[in-house]
Amino acid sequence: MKADDIRQRFLDFFRERGHEVRASSTLVPGDDPTLLFTNAGMVQFKKVFLGQEKAPFLRAATSQKCVRVGGKHNDLEEVGQTARHHTFFEMLGNFSFGDYFKRDAVRYAWDLLVGDFGMDPDRLFVTVHHSDDESAELWHDEVGVDERRIHRLGDKDNFWQMADTGPCGPCSEIFFDLRSEVEREGQLPTTEEFVVLSDLGKVVELWNLVFMQFDRDESGVLHPLPAPSIDTGAGLERVASVLQGVDSNFHIDLFDPLVERVAAEVGHRYDPKAPEGVSYRVLADHARSVAFLLADGVFPTNEGQGYVLRRILRRAVRHAWLLGRREPTLVHVVDAVVTCMGSTYPELHEGRDHLLRTTRSEEERFLATIEGGMALFDQIVSSDSQGTSTTISGDDAFRLYDTHGFPLDLTELMARERGYRVDVPGFERALDEQRARSRADQARTTRTVSEGVDLGQWTVLDAGTEQRFVGYESRVHETEVIAYSVDGERASVVVRENPFYLEGGGQISDSGALTGDGWSLLVEGVQRVNEWTAVSGPLTGVIPEAGGGHVPVRATLADVRHDTERNHTATHLLHAALRAVLGEHVVQRGSLVAPDRLRFDFAHDSPMTAAQREAVERQVNEDIWADHPVCIESVPYAEAVGRGAMALFGEKYGDVVRTVQVTGASLELCGGTHVRHTGEIGLFKILSETGIAAGVRRIEASTGRGTFRHFEAMGTHAADAASILRTSPEHLAQRVRQLVEECAELESLLGEVRKGGSAGEVPVHEVTVEASAGPFVYRAVRLRVRGADDARAWGDGFLGSGRSGVAVLAAESGDGTHSLFIFVTDDLIRRGVRADLLIREVAGQVGGKGGGRPHMAQAGVADPTALDEALVSGEAVVRRLADASAA
Repeated sequence: MKADDIRQRFLDFFRERGHEVRASSTLVPGDDPTLLFTNAGMVQFKKVFLGQEKAPFLRAATSQKCVRVGGKHNDLEEVGQTARHHTFFEMLGNFSFGDYFKRDAVRYAWDLLVGDFGMDPDRLFVTVHHSDDESAELWHDEVGVDERRIHRLGDKDNFWQMADTGPCGPCSEIFFDLRSEVEREGQLPTTEEFVVLSDLGKVVELWNLVFMQFDRDESGVLHPLPAPSIDTGAGLERVASVLQGVDSNFHIDLFDPLVERVAAEVGHRYDPKAPEGVSYRVLADHARSVAFLLADGVFPTNEGQGYVLRRILRRAVRHAWLLGRREPTLVHVVDAVVTCMGSTYPELHEGRDHLLRTTRSEEERFLATIEGGMALFDQIVSSDSQGTSTTISGDDAFRLYDTHGFPLDLTELMARERGYRVDVPGFERALDEQRARSRADQARTTRTVSEGVDLGQWTVLDAGTEQRFVGYESRVHETEVIAYSVDGERASVVVRENPFYLEGGGQISDSGALTGDGWSLLVEGVQRVNEWTAVSGPLTGVIPEAGGGHVPVRATLADVRHDTERNHTATHLLHAALRAVLGEHVVQRGSLVAPDRLRFDFAHDSPMTAAQREAVERQVNEDIWADHPVCIESVPYAEAVGRGAMALFGEKYGDVVRTVQVTGASLELCGGTHVRHTGEIGLFKILSETGIAAGVRRIEASTGRGTFRHFEAMGTHAADAASILRTSPEHLAQRVRQLVEECAELESLLGEVRKGGSAGEVPVHEVTVEASAGPFVYRAVRLRVRGADDARAWGDGFLGSGRSGVAVLAAESGDGTHSLFIFVTDDLIRRGVRADLLIREVAGQVGGKGGGRPHMAQAGVADPTALDEALVSGEAVVRRLADASAA
């Protein structure tokens, strides 16, 4: 049975039994800061199990994408070494939220495995918690499992808990006996023998049924839950290996195409028993993790989820290196993952270009340093081998990490292969020292918000007053002073209702003014003072003593606040447009929102094309011109994420969050200030798009007044350029194009000149003609020209040289056309030698016709192959005309 069929049959089985079949959640838990990745089927239902949310159904079934590469569940080191461990796998699960319990869970599992999948019941074992008599009885009495096949184990194996406190309960696991028929003969194994068989991998766990029936308090006491629940998980790959009769998960139909692709790239067949077989399996496994993590929006970085992804990628590159590959390899296996699993998970097909482009880029980046890193590692180990040390120092491990990009766990793996260990505490000290240096450098170059403001001794007028931010609703507000501090000509003031935004979320602080009775403050800075937000700047006048405890004041935001709002809403539209044009992998990596411009950093691994920039710019402007309403509300975090609100990696959110929705365009969590309708933005223009780090691009853009100023400046520049080039702005492009073409021709001509080492002319025939009236020169040359003007200019030079003579010029233009020109000096014209007479006879030899004046004539050329002969023959014509005149 194919894995796709197993997955579908599992879901259909539970759908037929009243379960709501739910799609897999993403690999990045949207509302669980305790997890880097989704590592079990129950993660998307965690708040339901904890009683924090109520599901609209009582039972559910899923096939959940899972990644286990850290924390309690870390299978990274075992991948490729064993037949069952993976970084990415699919977990089949059925769940009951206070509906059915042990009896139905046990019956469902047995009916599916034995009844639908056709597994031999004589090859199945079950385990229960040693105290769970109820489960043991159900397996024996309800299902009919031989008591000798039911083994009671302790907390380590058969008790599950979500955390130190909270929901927990015993679990029951179903195992399949992988031993041969001969090995299975005789008595059934005792519990002790069963544990040994499990450790040896001769019996494999297929399905874990968790009976969530207790609530553990802080004292460790278990209290029965009022509505016990069921959480089960079965690894699809393990079930498939049993049903397909193979000895390893890596040999099921989901892995066959991946291992075959590795073999095709390496050029050697896969031998599962050979030592290098480990590398084939690692590449196949890691390709799945890379493909699915990238498809779910994780991007390779040096922190958090992104760093885990980068570690997986680099481990794969190292295994390809061990197989002799010195070029990107994993990218081809990722491509096979998309082909193999894209029909089940459409996000793979939809993001294919991004997946392949990013994987290749990461491989190329690490391949550029891996050789040096491997050489350094060998050098470190070789130098240590001369002594007694079997430890790689923390400094050396850090050097591999910092200079060559080797993740610590990769260095540890390589060290173990050579019989060494790594001084991990020493590595962490070196890493902490680097971070401290980085923070110190940043502190030296970064001006803090409150720098230059001496808060000194504050005059507090109303210590018990809670300050309220009113900047979302009001730009001018009548309020009162709560506290203030004066330092010479500057002051810091706290007002009861504060409209001034404090820098955060990329948006800079507001500016404006406070105006009181006989005093005013120009607001230049906004900063946090304990639990208050204070404004500071130059003080004019004297803040009066509180009369009756109140000092009234008017707070006024500067007009540029609206420009800031335009830019902030535009960043949301830009984010949505980038995801629509470039792909769902685009996520925000940073931003700056100021009155005069906006800056948006985002995850993407290559420069945008002109067409992509144009498409993004067009979509943002279409959203602006549609004048969408901007709706802002505060809702529970889970509800916001459920609606599809974009949340930023690394940001911490409270239980209630502020959502900013541009109807039909964008929905994000945001605490900044925004326009009321997108039409207020006016116009959006991308000013630049550049790379600022590996996999991170930056767009600088403007809106509203900023865009008007941009186009105003561009118009001025265009007018200035047109004036210099002696044309009008509307014809500027045509004029520039003309100049570029002329420049190209000149460059070509200059090249010919440089190659020929002359003025660009190629002499064909030159002779001094002896005549009775005196000698004169006859010159015949070829010349590359841009046009007739160049030929005439050459002729003017000949005529003005002061020499008596005739010149016949064969001119070749850049487009390959040829022309004849004849130039005659004035003294020869008086002697009867005329250019208009000469041209007829010379041009006739090349099939051309022409005419002109006595001193200059021009003709076309039909047969360029006869040019040299015609140029030489001109001498005889000149002699004849000169002799006839003398006679």
